[in-house]
Amino acid sequence: MADSSDDGATRRFDLRPAHPTEQAVGIEHYVTDVDGTGGRLRRSPDDFRVREIERIDPEPIDADPGAYGHVVVRATLRSWDTNDFAGTLSDRLGISRHRVHWAGTKDKRAVTTQLFSIDGVDPAVIPGAGAASSVDGAADATGQKATPAIDEADVEVLGRLGRSIELGDLVGNEFEVRITDAERPEHVGPITDALATFRTGGDAPDRDEPGNPTPVAVPNFFGQQRFGSRRPITHAVGLAIVRGEWREAVRIYVADAYDSEPDSTQDARAAAGDCFDDGDWTGALDAMPNRLGYERTLLHALERADADPGDDAAVFREALADLPENLQRMFVHAAQSYAFNRILSARLDAGLPFHEPVAGDVVCFADAGAPEEVALPDTDRLQAVTADRVDTIARHCERGRAFVTAPLVGTDTDLGDGDPGEIERRILDDLDLSPGDFDLPDPFGSTGTRRAVLVGTELSIDDHDEPTLSFALPKGSYATVLLREYLKVDPIALG
Repeated sequence: MADSSDDGATRRFDLRPAHPTEQAVGIEHYVTDVDGTGGRLRRSPDDFRVREIERIDPEPIDADPGAYGHVVVRATLRSWDTNDFAGTLSDRLGISRHRVHWAGTKDKRAVTTQLFSIDGVDPAVIPGAGAASSVDGAADATGQKATPAIDEADVEVLGRLGRSIELGDLVGNEFEVRITDAERPEHVGPITDALATFRTGGDAPDRDEPGNPTPVAVPNFFGQQRFGSRRPITHAVGLAIVRGEWREAVRIYVADAYDSEPDSTQDARAAAGDCFDDGDWTGALDAMPNRLGYERTLLHALERADADPGDDAAVFREALADLPENLQRMFVHAAQSYAFNRILSARLDAGLPFHEPVAGDVVCFADAGAPEEVALPDTDRLQAVTADRVDTIARHCERGRAFVTAPLVGTDTDLGDGDPGEIERRILDDLDLSPGDFDLPDPFGSTGTRRAVLVGTELSIDDHDEPTLSFALPKGSYATVLLREYLKVDPIALG
């Protein structure tokens, strides 16, 4: 439990150690000292429903396609990976995958509703767009051939845009999540009360009428998915990259195994690791099954280059360049996320508040253009908190107009002062990181940013043997970071 100081700058939190798998990615605590419900999520995709909150106002579908060439559709998908659906959609339409855009990638094992834009197509031939696609291969009244519908996908044409949908169009997500096989469903109420207290730093709330939303909050950790749910190593690869340890980055990705992987995969990684140490890239390839395609990509690159096993530089960096660019970026982003999680855990240990600032903090202000359903931090609008401004900015935080932040460290990162700054510097020192380390060639370099340390929501609960939680979160925040406080189980059961 965190200590409280005489000057009121710290708060007393009822902390409980996190699951060991979470501790490995920097999440050291639960902030509710109540036994979890147990159980699991996603027994069926219907148990986890996600709907995007967007900032999109398309023109009517009969608007001039010359000026508004992107058709906007809303797709409700069951058990579809977003990338896979976009690929299938483009294949059905006979167009390049690069003409299909979306704002946010969603989990596969869920029912998800989100927008897509499709460049330069006739709306009538979009799968599920109307009568034209009701009969596979049939033609509509104009003679336009229909496009076969896509299984487990309901598609509605909304209108047109003069540009593609982009990441900035996503504001947040609404969730409806059922906890199944719960051992202690009656603990939902006490956990909710504790999260309401954490949001305000005050006393436990009075019980409201059943069904009314409860304001709650949790530390804005990056969830397990950021690092790999079953094999959380992306941050370790990223840390090696940022430190210039290119050989070690490749070795971790290829050879480091986790108990949560199948035995055959663990054995393959061990055999490949032995070959790795000897520079026997052919032997490592022979040990690596075809299903581990990215690992084989790295080993093929090393085999072609006949790499010196002791070389920490160019050849291993070039091998990483053979991976998809988004995966290369993910490594460094995961390293930043791990450091951020460590900073939040240290802030909890120190008893510093999350809902309001102390001197030395840096806050960001709310995005005034965000919809009412979700409070969206605008990390382009930052302000350092000096001792004479603490009370004023605390009032902004209380009203949802400002948020305390911590760094996602990069070359342009300015660290805080006072106690928050001391925590940030201590964690970076412990990780042997500094902002200048992120001055790397694309796609590995990063200027950094800041991120709110607290994420709040209005939580509604259908409280029965299988509790269903409904809430909305801003983009970039993880539903599982809220849900983990309720279940308190191995993170694999959350995925």
